Amino acid sequence: MSIKSASWQTLWTNVNLATMTEGAKGYGAIENAALAITDGKIAWLGSEAELPSFDANSVNVIDGKGAWLTPGLVDCHTHIVYGGNRANEFEMRLEGKSYEEIANAGGGIVSTVKATRAASKEELFASAFKRLSALHQQGVTTVEIKSGYGLDTINEIKMLEVASDLAKSLPVTVQRAFLGAHALPVEYKGRPDDYINLVCEDMIPQIATNKLADAVDVFCEGIGFSLAQTEKVFAAAKAHNLPIKVHAEQLSNLGGTALAAKYQAMSSDHIEFLDEAGVSAMKAADMTAVLLPGAFYFLRETQLPPMDLLRKHGVSMAIATDANPGSSPICSLQLMLNMACTLFRLTPAEALAGVTCHGAKALGLSSSKGQLAIGYDADIACWDIQQPAELCYQFGVNPLQNLMKSGEMVI
Repeated sequence: MSIKSASWQTLWTNVNLATMTEGAKGYGAIENAALAITDGKIAWLGSEAELPSFDANSVNVIDGKGAWLTPGLVDCHTHIVYGGNRANEFEMRLEGKSYEEIANAGGGIVSTVKATRAASKEELFASAFKRLSALHQQGVTTVEIKSGYGLDTINEIKMLEVASDLAKSLPVTVQRAFLGAHALPVEYKGRPDDYINLVCEDMIPQIATNKLADAVDVFCEGIGFSLAQTEKVFAAAKAHNLPIKVHAEQLSNLGGTALAAKYQAMSSDHIEFLDEAGVSAMKAADMTAVLLPGAFYFLRETQLPPMDLLRKHGVSMAIATDANPGSSPICSLQLMLNMACTLFRLTPAEALAGVTCHGAKALGLSSSKGQLAIGYDADIACWDIQQPAELCYQFGVNPLQNLMKSGEMVI
């Protein structure tokens, strides 16, 4: 039910809407439309010809001049808080150095952990702020930030505190995911079970007590953690009432997604090697598949995620940057829209759903974000485009014209 026009505070007129409502056909488009906002929420939307009468003297009317409005974009998988960078490894790989040679030179995740531990909160904040700003300037109003480069209690907490501080620095909703089970720190070499005990018995209780995370994530993979170790983390998270998600099936079909489904995970991310049984398990648990074309591109992978199976079973597909120093040093969700179409063969409508309604669902925010619908947060992007497909078609010229967060113009 719409909110009465007498209480409207802002009204967009002369716009087209890509509502991206769950289950709508294509973009859920309404052309020649209007949209009203009250108290940071969408109060009315529809054809401008059906616009109720209103007091023009009490409403801030914005002439959209034929632009398209979409929900503010959702980047549901990033690692933007970290120290240092890995450009030297990028160069070494291109010069022919092997993974082993790079690792022996102190490269890989070990180098990021070392740099992150050495960095102060202020230094981590300063570098992450630049990355978050880049995302925000391209229409992102909601982002997930994962920890996972501290790999000890004090530094994992430090990363999550920085993520919390970032939420106060820009008009962006920040969801924090604790990813202590990201990799095995060097001091625990050969003792992965001992490290998982630290994650479960020390890190998760402290993080939960101090409300520093909105979810718990695990890298379940041959080079990460086993099914048994992953399940132990899931159980600890559930014991502290923290939702779970998983990095799984990126390099092999270990079964992490099916395990996560048993624990009612919100999402499984990467999933290039996921089989039909895993996809079916996701559907039964109403999980979201988070596809990460940036990592696929940067690592020059060849194994595509199972898009046809995901479509067949009706699993929601989200798209995210996976912005991180090692495998996707990319802070552009607009580029991910293009890559989702060109590399993963998603339609533009599927890709845009991936960074709106499905991205919100992957973060457990599907009741308030990611759609233009009455009662939803007025996180709204205004684009200088002629049709929604342009958001996926062209890259390099930012079409963002305005951005609203909770009904306030922030760009």
